[in-house]
Amino acid sequence: MDTAALSKSVRGIGYSLRSSDPNLGDLPAMLDEAETLGVDFVELPIFAWTLIANGRVIPERLERLVRLTRDRPFGYTVHGPLAVNLMEVPARLPPHVALLDAAITVAGAVQAVHLVLHSGCVRDHDDTFAVAYARQRQALQRAGDTAGEAGVTLCVENIFRFEPMRETATPSRLAEEIDAIAHPHVRATLDVSHAYLRCADAKIDPVREIQALARFARHVHVHDSFGRPQEAWSMNEAERLGLGEGDLHLPVGWGSIAWEELARSCRIEPGAILNLELNARYWSELKDQVALLRGLSGRVTTRDLPRVA
Repeated sequence: MDTAALSKSVRGIGYSLRSSDPNLGDLPAMLDEAETLGVDFVELPIFAWTLIANGRVIPERLERLVRLTRDRPFGYTVHGPLAVNLMEVPARLPPHVALLDAAITVAGAVQAVHLVLHSGCVRDHDDTFAVAYARQRQALQRAGDTAGEAGVTLCVENIFRFEPMRETATPSRLAEEIDAIAHPHVRATLDVSHAYLRCADAKIDPVREIQALARFARHVHVHDSFGRPQEAWSMNEAERLGLGEGDLHLPVGWGSIAWEELARSCRIEPGAILNLELNARYWSELKDQVALLRGLSGRVTTRDLPRVA
């Protein structure tokens, strides 16, 4: 990997692939593009591919993925299935645990260093928030052991509330959960734009919240927005952009997030990976965005505590 332009404390930069073929047909061309761009990591969207059925990996599909991803000059991270919810009620939790276990198997097979997992949420009106958080902590402790055996670190990502979601962690609450779990293979993914959306919903200070979670962030998702939850009906992404609402996944600089201020004021975990998450409609901006992210990575600072193994 070419890390000459990187801060000594940042492990590398990468970006998330946007695949339209569930059978991996577009993967070779996407990896060729990543090689041309000279990134250090590529984030594989295994949630978009036909790899897992009923909590079990499909062997021939995984073999093809491994074959297509080997012998590249970059490493991998994996974004796991978006449907996994470790705060689900006990009667519905086992399929989520099985799906996460299968995702860990996939991540280990492609030698990914990080598996991104969305933080859980509470939807059931009879559920108790405190109990649901405790279920998630227990599930993450067990999954952390499994991930460690596969050579993978689970990086739990902060999200925002959307219907019919009653509760999901604010960034500072997720930081508390990661701290309480205290597992070397369970860290955080700080999604900056998601943090702004959740904090707008909760009417709390996003910068302080981001600073709280950054201390546990081994992985950072970078994409822009205007930090306003979606309220209006819209026909398509162009209208959402025109309104400036929702989780837009814009190129950095198109929204209103103060990236330079955050780079100066936040302290992330040493060895973190910065990963660009662009909406596919803005793919024409990718080359310039990779260069921008490379520069931003050199201005990121880390906390003084030693990196968790």
